[in-house]
Order: sequence, then C-alpha cells, then structure tokens
Amino acid sequence: MSKSILLAAVISTITIGLHVYGGGEEVHQPILDANLTTILKAYTSILWHAVTVVLAINSAGLILLAFKPIQFKSLGVLISLQYFAFAGLFIFYGISKLGTLFLMPQWIIFISLAALILFGTRREKTT
Repeated sequence: MSKSILLAAVISTITIGLHVYGGGEEVHQPILDANLTTILKAYTSILWHAVTVVLAINSAGLILLAFKPIQFKSLGVLISLQYFAFAGLFIFYGISKLGTLFLMPQWIIFISLAALILFGTRREKTT
C-alpha cells in the first residue's frame, strides 16, 4: 500500500466536497441566477457536474492505486497529468484574466495532488 497515494485519494475526495458545496454556492448557483440564456445555464451545469464526476472517478482511481501501486502505476501518471493540466488552467486564467493567482487558488491543490501522486508512484518498486 502507498501511503502517499492514499493521502492523495483522501485529499482528492475532500476536493469533491469543496467543489460541490463551497464552489456550488460561490460559483455555480450565481451563474444559474444570472440573466443568461437557458442553454448557457444548461452548459454551465453540465460542465460543473462533469468536473464533479471527473474528481470522483479520479478519487476512486487513486484509492485503487493506493492498494495496487505497481499494477496501476500508469493510472497514477494519467491522473497526475490531468491534475497538472487543471492547475495550469487555473494559473493561466488567473494570470491572464484576473492578474493574480490568488483569487482562484485551486491550482495549489491540483499541483500538490499531482506531485503527491507522482511521488507515490515513483517510490514503488516495479519488480
């Protein structure tokens, strides 16, 4: 068992709660309350819930990886790449649209998760 990957699984699972409850109230609901077309609101909801699904699938994958780190090493690399990509999006839009990284600090969680996963997958012996 990989303790670092299990920790990443726990943090990833907590991130789902932060996304759904904290972000839902702060981001998703205000968009739904805004004067937008019905189709834009539908797309927003689809994308919002798609992120929730991706986080849940990644968390489940990390739980599996924590207990079978050698067999599913490539899964860890894939999830870490996805989390690095998420971080990159928050960094890019934070800098280019907001002029700061600190209004949307989610990049910190995603970089930390990706690094923790890679650390855990690299620590495991492949023999």
